[in-house]
Amino acid sequence: MLSLEALKKSFGSRLVLKSIDLELQDGEVVAINGPNGSGKTTLLRILSTLTRSDSYTTAKLDGFDIINSSEEIKARVGYLSHNSVFYPELTGFENLDFWSKMHNLKNRTELVQESLTSAGLASFADDCTGLYSEGMLQRLGLAMATIHNPTTLLLDEPFNNLDSKGLDYLDNIISDSRA
Repeated sequence: MLSLEALKKSFGSRLVLKSIDLELQDGEVVAINGPNGSGKTTLLRILSTLTRSDSYTTAKLDGFDIINSSEEIKARVGYLSHNSVFYPELTGFENLDFWSKMHNLKNRTELVQESLTSAGLASFADDCTGLYSEGMLQRLGLAMATIHNPTTLLLDEPFNNLDSKGLDYLDNIISDSRA
């Protein structure tokens, strides 16, 4: 499902990812742990096609080259950034609808409503996200990362700011992705 060999990334003279090798199969859940600045976010950004690596021998997800097949990868990856950005003047519904439109999803209204309900945000759907708490924004980020039913989830600091209901929601997402 995911195969990396000799993946490297530098920022200027600073080598951040030093020949990363990784092999994952469908249904596996992996946590990447390390100190701040060790390249965890950089690796996730490369896997989600938001950042390019400097070099690699192999970098494939679901059989597609991560570097040269960005549209196929974006359709397959759900990415939660450690600092998801939403349009604060748009409602939760409008932010998710915009995202689903970018993914050319059918039945957008129904999908957005289902995602907001799953995230525990249905009663806040018409509130501007600029008024959301950090935990609500994290839940909205999880809804955004999963609305297109990706084959792979890349979650950067997914537990941040979540209350017990948010943690249950995240647990359900992870459990469902393994099925």
